[in-house]
This record gives sequence, structure tokens and C-alpha cells, in this order.
Amino acid sequence: MSFKAIEWMGDKLRLVDQRLIPAEEVYLELKNHHQVAEAISNMTVRGAPAIGVAAAYGIALGSIEIKTSDNKSFLKELNDIIDLMAATRPTAVNLFSTTERMKRIAASGKDAAIVRQDIIDEAISIHNEEEASSEAISRFGAELVEDNSGVLTHCNTGPLATAGYGTALGVIIRAYRQGKHLHVFATETRPRCQGARLTAWELKQANVPFTLITDSMAGYVLHRGEIGCVIVGADRIAANGDTANKIGTYTLAVLAKESGVPFYVAAPTSTIDASIKSGEEIIIEQRSPEEVTHINGVRITPEGVKVINPAFDVTPNQYITAIITEKGIIRQPFEEGIKSIP
Repeated sequence: MSFKAIEWMGDKLRLVDQRLIPAEEVYLELKNHHQVAEAISNMTVRGAPAIGVAAAYGIALGSIEIKTSDNKSFLKELNDIIDLMAATRPTAVNLFSTTERMKRIAASGKDAAIVRQDIIDEAISIHNEEEASSEAISRFGAELVEDNSGVLTHCNTGPLATAGYGTALGVIIRAYRQGKHLHVFATETRPRCQGARLTAWELKQANVPFTLITDSMAGYVLHRGEIGCVIVGADRIAANGDTANKIGTYTLAVLAKESGVPFYVAAPTSTIDASIKSGEEIIIEQRSPEEVTHINGVRITPEGVKVINPAFDVTPNQYITAIITEKGIIRQPFEEGIKSIP
């Protein structure tokens, strides 16, 4: 890809405003941790790995903002910044693994200047790890994609969402660049249309042939036998393999199983939350009704309609064929495979 979704500039964070794509490719320069927290909350930056990376840099910016040299006061302010960043969104586990890593650094520090540099170094490491993970995921996953096949994907899982090569979309792009003849079917992914806006944009950037479909057309193309596999990303994976991903993923998984089509989840191990036994424990973010009732600020529904707007749903592990990680491919039984990850 010719763009960098997230870039650390030493004393500020540069990122592409995902709310404006494809109409505009605008890069923002965020100079304090409040701006980064707001960017995560309002989905200027989104996608589990990218959220984790952005939060890391937000905490790094916050550490630079703290002016006191008194270690106790510094650590108190730093922990408040970490807690603020952790409260930005509730579902993507990468956010919380990032904040926990930063808290461990804060807890071990005895000198404010050293802790500040350690925080900055850790943020850079988290970004480098996610880049390396997504590249490895794409290599492992590409082996599962058959030549001369259709691939169905949901939401957005490319460089915009991962701050690296991409997870599910990275797998697809890698398979295509290996010379496999593919045609991608990308759902529009209502209500925020990340598929229509972002995935379509990234596929065009990568010159991968694709067709955009509405979410409700997935059963139609699966039933026609046009799909060789479904590949999606994840925002949190439980110890048993249950997976939270963008709302509509569960529907696709059920349709894929009914159609005899493999259903793959591509995600870094940083997205696995072994502390929860199943998807029943995953907190599902409820977002503003206006995301459903309006498009680009224009109301499309009658006034006063009742709306629910869960950002994610949970796919039970029995619908998942394999989980593609940077450390290899995990198959059923997922609980054993997840436990064996080094």
C-alpha cells in the first residue's frame, strides 16, 4: 500500500482520518493524548490492532505532556492517562493489552525520565509487533485460499484497521499477489459502511478484483456457489475460540456453514483474550442510534423510531473452520490450540 495509516512523528501522532475515506484522504496530526482518545472514540481510527497501536502512542504523548519530575506525581498522572485511554472503547482486546503493558512499565519505574522513554519505546514496539504479525498472518492465511475462487469478507481488515499489512484483507491481497486468480466479494457492512468505504478503497489501491454487495446479499452469493471461503477479522477471541467481530459476522458464519464453505478468522494473538472462557463474557459496544437512522448526517428513517446498534456480535466457535494467527493456523479444538500458543 502507498499510505501509512498510523505514523509516529516523535512528538505527535499522524494518522489517516478513516471517517472521510473514500471522499478525502486526510491526515491528522494529533499532539496530545486527549486528541488520540477522541480519535479512538469517534472512529477516526478503528480496527482492533490499529486501536491498540493508537492507544500506545496516545499514552506516549501523554507521558511527554507530564511536566513534573517527581516520580510519584508523574506515575499518578501517567496512570490516569492510561485509564482514560482504556475507557475509549469496550470490545477490542488489543486496547486493553496495550494499556496493561503500559501499566506494568509504570509500576516498575522509579525515575520519571526513564519511565517516559520506556513508554515511548514500548509504543514503538507494539506498532512493530503488529506490523510483523499482520505480515505473518497474510503468509499463513494465503495458503488456505484456493486458486480460481471467490472470497467473501466483511467489514475492514486491511492496513487501515491494523496499522500493518492487514489481517483478513492482508491474507486476500497476499494470495492475489502470489498469482492466484481471485474475485473478492466485500459486504458494505452497515451501519457505518466500512466495507463500502474502506475495504473497497483498499482493494482498489491493491488492484485486487472485487464486487461490492449489501450485507443481505451474502446468502445469495454463497448459495450460488460463488464463494470458496469466507475470511474475516476479529476484535476479541475467547479462550474457546468464540470470536467477536463487526456486527453481521455471526450471520455470515451460519450461512457459510449451511453452504459448506470454510469460515476463517484472521487475527494476531494479541486479539486472543485467554482470561475469558467464552464469547458470553465479551462486552458488546452499543453505539449511537444516529449511525443507523442517518447516513452522512441525513436522516433516512421516520422520527422517533426505536434503534439498537451493537457494533459487534459473537460467532460461536463451532462455526469457525480455523483461526489464522502470526504463529500459525489454529484448528478445532480451539481451546487446546489457543493454550499451546507459545
